[in-house]
This record gives sequence, structure tokens and C-alpha cells, in this order.
Amino acid sequence: MEKSPETEADDGEVKVVTKALNDGSLCGYDSLHSLLSANLKPDLFQEVSRVLLGLNCGRAIDNIALPESVKAVSSERDFDLKAFCFHADKELLRAPRIVRVGLIQNSIALPTTVSFLEQKWAIYQKLKPIIEAAGASGVNILCLQEAWMMPFAFCTREKRWCEFAEPVDGESTQFLQDFALKYNMVIISPILERDINHGETIWNTAVIIGNHGNIIGKHRKNHIPRVGDFNESTYYIEGNTGHPVFETVYGKIAVNICYGRHHPLNWLAFGLNGAEIVFNPSATVGELSEPMWPIEARNAAIANSYFVGSINRVGTETFPNPFTSGDGKPQHADFGHFYGSSHFSAPDSSCTPSLSRNRDGLLITDMDLNLCRQLKDKWGFRMTARYELYAELLAHYLKPDFEPQVISDPLLHKKSL
Repeated sequence: MEKSPETEADDGEVKVVTKALNDGSLCGYDSLHSLLSANLKPDLFQEVSRVLLGLNCGRAIDNIALPESVKAVSSERDFDLKAFCFHADKELLRAPRIVRVGLIQNSIALPTTVSFLEQKWAIYQKLKPIIEAAGASGVNILCLQEAWMMPFAFCTREKRWCEFAEPVDGESTQFLQDFALKYNMVIISPILERDINHGETIWNTAVIIGNHGNIIGKHRKNHIPRVGDFNESTYYIEGNTGHPVFETVYGKIAVNICYGRHHPLNWLAFGLNGAEIVFNPSATVGELSEPMWPIEARNAAIANSYFVGSINRVGTETFPNPFTSGDGKPQHADFGHFYGSSHFSAPDSSCTPSLSRNRDGLLITDMDLNLCRQLKDKWGFRMTARYELYAELLAHYLKPDFEPQVISDPLLHKKSL
């Protein structure tokens, strides 16, 4: 769980804050957006939203209407449902390229002490109505969260969780292929992969399922964290698939899995390969990363002139055996609170409000991919970048005899008379 902050408030107020932290909310609100909306006057909220979310083509992000049947499913199944639209300027020579994209965030369905088969099956059953809601809403491209088909057990360092690993064409892929075919939908499925052809090695992998139910390809996580309880290198190493961009009927997409969002060059590489939408399926906890969450993806969208979909799981996953991570903290049985807050960022610096911090959710957004080129033309980042200088520096940096280019003040180390 996140830690309660120091406070000098009276006992009653302390109890409110503690409850808010323990249930994953922000002082009883499920997102920063809802907290501000409920506590600011409309004119102040509008101005604060302008600063926090930006403007898309000079105006606030528009909401879009969804079928009443989808809203009914959201209410019945108790998952957050939000829908927005990113516009682009009208062009004279190109028609709009509007794509409807969806993100799903969810908690696990059963305690981690239940049999693995039951846990996986329960997650399938939990996600089925949410995926159906996405399909019924006309979503063209849908992305699930990192390792969606299992608890995020990589804090434990226990190898028994490797049983959840499966081939690229395994059970989870087959489960989603039916939805892809039924709804003419591309689905990004981040799984724990077992590479049968290479010694049954395990990878953190995103499988790209085409709108005909076919497997287009896969991408393996490039950067593996070694921070706090994220002991993932116990299970898999850095990926070997480069920075692939997958050309689909709906546009060119890529997947920057979780920890890769902390590496600007990782984002850059997907952009250089022509991505128009980059998904960042993640599993991250509030105490570690929440201040960074709304910044990194938005900055990547701006710097690389593409859309970014950020997905984070929800809830607190408690494991049977307590663990430590060599950081001096007492042993504990959970990672902390996965704070959800999935959202989209656009190349013009605008972004959607986030999904809930403590509920399952489906975020749907229409985006005109013409905005990518329009922002490239406006800012000229590709034209003004100095790739030859960066390449030269990196080439030197990789050499054992590299020395930093530091010019010292000649008086800095001169002895005073």
C-alpha cells in the first residue's frame, strides 16, 4: 500500500486520509480530474483543465457518445467508462484518418492463493464483457495492460509463477483472436511469453493480433527494471526484437512496454520507424512512479509527433509469501497499489482525463492520425534534430576509452595566492 503522509490534522481528518490511500482513491475521489471537478467552481475547473490537459486544435478535449447498451454493461459490471476525441485540422489534399482506440485496465479477479488455472480463467471471464463493450463501441485497436493474464508476481522472485508463461499462439492469444475476428479489431496482448523454440526461455512480450484474428507479430520488452520490488530480471531479460512498428489496416502502431517509458531513446526509436500510435502497457505503483506517470508519455507524444496510450493495472495484489527487495524495508506481501489512471496523449500536447485509480476501466478515444504529420510540420523536430551529433556521441560513449566532454574553468582548481 502507499504510505500515509505526515500530517498535523486532527484525528478525524487523519482517518479520512488513511482510508483514501488504502482504497486507492484520492481523498475519496477516483481520479484527480474528478477531485478537481467536484471541488472547483466551473470557471476555475475549466481553466485548471486547460493547463493540466492542454487544448486540442485550440479547444478542450471533446467527449463522444457511446451506445446505451455499453453504458449499461459498464454500470452492471462496475467498470469505469470514458470516451473522448482528438481532432486534427482539416486538410485540402488528405481525408481525415480517424481511428477509434481503446485501453483496458483491470485488477486481478481472484486471490493469488487460488489455483493458477482458476486465476487465469477468472481474468478471462472478467475481461470478456469489457472487451465486448469495446467491440460494441466500434473500437478499431484495443490494448490490454502488461501481463494481463496473470498477477504481477515478479516482486516475489518465486519461479512457480513462470507457469503462467505461454507461447505467442497460446491460450490467451486464442481467447483474444475470437474477439479480433468478431469485431474487426486489432488487439495488443501483453503476455508472459515462453519461447518454445529457444530453450523455453521466458520473455515479457506483446502479441499483435490482426483484425482478421491473425498474429501480425510480437515485441519483447526492451528495458527491464531493477528498482524497488520490481525484480523482473529474475524471470526474463532485455528483449531482442528491436523497435518494430506494425502496419495495420488502421495505422502504424508500436508497443513500448512498461519500464521502457523511462528511456527517451526507446520512444525515439519507435518514432523513427514511423509509429503513429505507441502503446505503453504497464504495471506500476503509486509510491514509486505516480508523479512521473502523466509526464513521460505526454512528453514522448510531443517529442515524437505520435499518439501514446498509457495503460496501468488496478488494485493491490497480495502474495502468499512475504518478500524483501534488498532496500532495507521490512518484508511485505504486496507490491503496493497499482493506481490505474490509464489515458491517451496526443502530439499537440493535449491529453485525456485518466481512468479511475481504483476501478477496472475502458477508455475509448477517437483520434485523427493526420495530427501526427501536422505537428511534424509545425514544430520540425525531425528536421531540426542533430542525429549525426547524437550518433557520434553515442559511438564514443560505447568505447572503453570514452571521456566526457567537460570543459573546466581554468581557475577552478588554481590555488589562491
